[in-house]
Amino acid sequence: MVNPSYYRHQATNVRLRYRSTWIIRFTSFEYLIRKLGKMEQRSFGRSGIKVSPLCLGTMQFGWTADEKASFDVLDAAYDAGINFIDTADIYSRWIDGNPGGVAESIIGKWLHKNPEKRTQVILATKVRGRMGEGPNDEGLSRKHIFSAVEQSLKRLGTDYIDLYQVHWPDENTPIEETLRALDDLIRDGRVLYIGCSNYPAWRLMESLWTSDRCRLASFISLQPHYNLVHRDEFERELEDICLNFDIGVIPYSPLAGGFLTGKYADDQAPPEGSRGAVSDRIQAYLMDAHSLSTLAIVKQIALERKKSPSQVALHWLISRPVF
Repeated sequence: MVNPSYYRHQATNVRLRYRSTWIIRFTSFEYLIRKLGKMEQRSFGRSGIKVSPLCLGTMQFGWTADEKASFDVLDAAYDAGINFIDTADIYSRWIDGNPGGVAESIIGKWLHKNPEKRTQVILATKVRGRMGEGPNDEGLSRKHIFSAVEQSLKRLGTDYIDLYQVHWPDENTPIEETLRALDDLIRDGRVLYIGCSNYPAWRLMESLWTSDRCRLASFISLQPHYNLVHRDEFERELEDICLNFDIGVIPYSPLAGGFLTGKYADDQAPPEGSRGAVSDRIQAYLMDAHSLSTLAIVKQIALERKKSPSQVALHWLISRPVF
C-alpha cells in the first residue's frame, strides 16, 4: 500500500530532482475504497494548483458502474484525499444506448449533492470525440470546442472547468486554431488550464512552440497511455519533453485495463461481460509472452511483500525516475 509517508518521500524527490509532476489516473474501485489513506497534495506541472498523486478516472461511470456505484466511488475517493477527477465528454458513447456525456452528468449530479466540494476538487474533462451526427460534432475546430465546452459545463453543473484537455489530435484542424480557441476560453474564465492527451512527441512540441510563438496559453499537462506493459510510447521521447518543459503527466490505464491486477487467468478466456471480454488490448496482453512474463514478476513481488499486484504496479509508476 502506498502510505502517506511514502508520498511525502516521493514528493520531496520531485521538488529536488525534477520539475515535471506525475499524477496517476486511476479507476480501481476496490483499491480506492479499501486501501487508500489520506495523502499529500503536490504541485501540478508548472501551474500553481495542488492535486493528489492519484487522479480518479471516470470512464466506467454510466458504463460498468451505475449512478449509485459511481457516487460511492466519488465519495470514497474524496474521503481518501483524492481531489483530482478526470472525465471526458465522449464517455461512454461507444456503448449501445449511451449518447455520451453520461460520466460528466453523473459527476455533475454528485457535485450538485455536495456543492461545497466543487471548490475543493480539480475537475478535468476532454474534447475531441464525436458527440453528434453533424460534420462539426467532433474535432478540435473553434466551432466544435466552443459548442462542446458549453455542453460539458451544463452536464457538470459548473461555470468553469479546471483542466480542459484535447483528447487526441485532430489532423484536419491547424494547431493554432485549436490553441486560440482554448486561449479564449481561459481569457473568459470558462477554463482555467489546458492540457493534451495521446499526443506524440512531435505534436506536443509543435503545440508548445505555437503557444510560445503566438503568445497563447500552452498545455500544462499530458495524459499518455503508460504502464508496466506499455512503456515505449512514453519513455522513448515524451518523458524527456515533460521533464524539460515542466509538463504535468497523468498516465492513464496504469493497471493496463485490469490486466496488471492479475484478475484474468492466462489459460482461460476473460469472463463474459467483463472488460477483458470486449477489449482487444487486454486480449492481446493475454496472448503476449512478454506481458505475461511481466505480470508473473508483478505477482511474485506482490506475494513476497504481501501486497496486491495492483499496488506493485502503481508503486512502479510512482517510483519512476521522473518522480
